[in-house]
Order: sequence, then structure tokens, then C-alpha cells
Amino acid sequence: MGLPKGSKKLINAWAFYDWANSVYSLVISSAIFPIYFAALFADNNRIDFFGYSVKNTAMISFVTATAFVFVAFMSPLLSGIADYIGNKKRFMKLFVYLGSLSCVGLYWFDLNTIYLGFFFYFLALIGLWSSLVFYNSYLPDIAYPEQQSRASARGFSMGYIGSVLLLLVNLAMVMNPKMFGIAGEGGEASMQAMKYSFVMVGVWWAAFSQIPFHYLPKGTHNRKVSKDILWNGFKELRQVWHQLQGLANLKRFLPAFFLYSTALQTVMLIAAYFGEEEITWASSDEKTMGLIVSILLIQLVAIAGAQLTAKTAEKIGDIQTLIIINVIWASLCVYAYFVTTPIQFYIAAGSVGMVMGGMQALSRATYSKMLPETEDTTSFFSFYDVTEKIGIIIGMSLFGIIDQITGSMRNSILFFLVLFIAGGLLLTQVPAYKNRLKTR
Repeated sequence: MGLPKGSKKLINAWAFYDWANSVYSLVISSAIFPIYFAALFADNNRIDFFGYSVKNTAMISFVTATAFVFVAFMSPLLSGIADYIGNKKRFMKLFVYLGSLSCVGLYWFDLNTIYLGFFFYFLALIGLWSSLVFYNSYLPDIAYPEQQSRASARGFSMGYIGSVLLLLVNLAMVMNPKMFGIAGEGGEASMQAMKYSFVMVGVWWAAFSQIPFHYLPKGTHNRKVSKDILWNGFKELRQVWHQLQGLANLKRFLPAFFLYSTALQTVMLIAAYFGEEEITWASSDEKTMGLIVSILLIQLVAIAGAQLTAKTAEKIGDIQTLIIINVIWASLCVYAYFVTTPIQFYIAAGSVGMVMGGMQALSRATYSKMLPETEDTTSFFSFYDVTEKIGIIIGMSLFGIIDQITGSMRNSILFFLVLFIAGGLLLTQVPAYKNRLKTR
């Protein structure tokens, strides 16, 4: 007998997946891997990719965008199958293990195995973001509408806390590798410590995922997969698209979400690379410490930011709160364009932390509340996730192109500024809505 919907234990078990997977977002996407990646190309920031000379930061942007092309295509395919057989937990497990094992594979990311390294980086991204399709779709299954804002914020907060704990250990390893028995001369030991950090991320992710795997419901159907239902996910996306025409809230909300999420997700994926390349650091040691401190600052401030956003939304409304956050993000883009010193970068990092997690959590909860009465939540969240992924594809691709052509990541910030302003303006057109309540 499973836990009842709305129970604190079930919601906490669901939120614990944020604790499990957020170490990837922090250690791999934001902190340790960008530093490791930059150190690999300290002497030469060009990559010979099948005869083309590509800037290293542009290359990581293109690989990321390509991974999201696969995710955007596979998500509806797999969610359709999961809905049909009623066991999305099985698919969530598949991608969790793919992602966690690929993080372990990043141990072999170096200049001599650059293609293999990018392949593992590619698979890890697919594992993370595909697992989130199924994780997000559980929210309306485990919590009532009036609980969803806080449940979503709780997940992000748990993710920040768990990921910071592991990052602190990784930071100690990188800064004092000998204390952990990691041998090597000069920077070699620190580089080795970073590689061990990738392995620890994979183990952490897989191990703590066992908690939500144990408590989350399996499903209600028991059907076998046939070739006729392989494309069910795309059919369901088309059905969702048609349903949107009669759902004024969602029809207005999704374009706004698409624009500001494109900017938000791209900023999160490239922030550390920006700090590494565009900020004037006194030394390589100061750079390493400064980047990790700034990422820690973002995570710690984001814990309070996510909770503050949820409380603000309860008082003035979800849409109004999202509009305010878009205005803050636009202001941060203007500020970030002129950032050059470490102290300015720290100020930007703290400000980003205050609005980063809150925007993600509130967007997820707002969308969940707007859904019509349906048990087919996976299809609607697949549509939500595909919208998000297409935005990331466009954002990372344009970022890489601007970086490759101009030789500076700073110019891309103006592109983000426009997206946040446009997203905020579109949100003002979303009609007022009442929460979709169910009888307990």
C-alpha cells in the first residue's frame, strides 16, 4: 500500500530526488567541471573538431545544445510509453543510472580522450534532463494544488543543501588534495581531485535516488509496449497543443515561459564559464577559489530565495511574482554586462541566487496549477519540458555562435536581457486563474 497523496512523507520522498540529482547541476554544470575544463585549455583555448577550429567555451555550448536536441526528441517518445504502461518510475530509473554512470565516465575526460569525454558529458546531460521529465510529472500526483508551490520550493531547497554539502567536500579535496591522499605535483593533484569529484557525483546521484524510487507510486496500468504506441508521446503532445486552444491560462503562460526559461537555463549553464573567462582574477588559485565561492554563494542564497518566492506568490499571486522576477533578471543582465572584477562578480552571484531557484520552482508549480482535470499529467509535463528544452537548444546555440564569432561571452548577455523583458511582458497578458482543487 503506497503513501496517500498529499502526505508529508510522500512529498519529502519526491523532493529528495532534487537532493540526489542537484549535485550534477552544481558540481558538473556550475563549479568543478567548468574549472577543470578551463584548466585543460589554459594554454590553448581552441579545439580541433574534425578539422574545424572551435573555441573551447563555444564547443561546450554546442555539445550541450546537441544533447538537448536528443532530450527534446526522446522526452515525448518515452513519456508516451510510460503513460501507456503506467510505470514512469522505470523510465526515471533508466535515465538516473545513465546519467550517474556517465558522471563516473567523466573521470576519463582529458585532452587525449577529448571525444570520449564529450560523449560522457553528452550522455550525462541526457540522463539528468530526461529523468526530470518524469520527476516533474509526479508533482500533481503526490501533492494537491495548494501544496504544490511549497512542495516544488522544498525540492529545490533540498537540492541546494545536498549539492552544497558535496561541493564543500569536493572543494576541500581540490584545495588540499594531500589531506585526502591524492598524490601529484602542483596542479596535477588538484586536477586529479576534480576527476574524483565527478565519480562522487555519479555515486551520490544513484545512491540517494533510491529514496524516491522506494516511495513514489509505480502506476496503475499493466500494459505491454507495442510498435503502435511508440509514437504515443508525440500524439499526446499534439493533443496537448490542441487542448491549449481552450485553456487561456496555459496558452498565454507557455510562450512567456519559453522566452524567460531560454535565458534562465542558458545563464545557469554558462555562468561559471563566464566567470572563468571574463573576470579579471589575480591568479589561477584566486580564480579557482573565487569561482567555487561564488557558486556556493548562489546556492546558499537560493535556498532563502526559493522559500521567499513561494511566500511572495502566496500573498500577491504566482504570475505577479514571476513578472517581478523577470524584471530583476533583466536588471541583472545590464549589471553583468559591465562586471569585470571579482567583487562585482560576487555581487552578481548573490543576486542571481536570490531569483534563480525561485523562478524555476514557481514556474513548475504555476504550470501544475493551470493543468485541467486529468490523470495524464505526464503528457502535459512532457510538453512543458519540451518547451524548456527547445529554449535551451536555441539559447546555447546562439550563445555559442556569438561567442565563436565575437570571441567574447559578454555580448551574449544582451540577448538574455531581451528575452527576460519579453517574457515579463507576455506574463502580463496571462489571465487570472483559480487553483485547480481536488477533493481530498
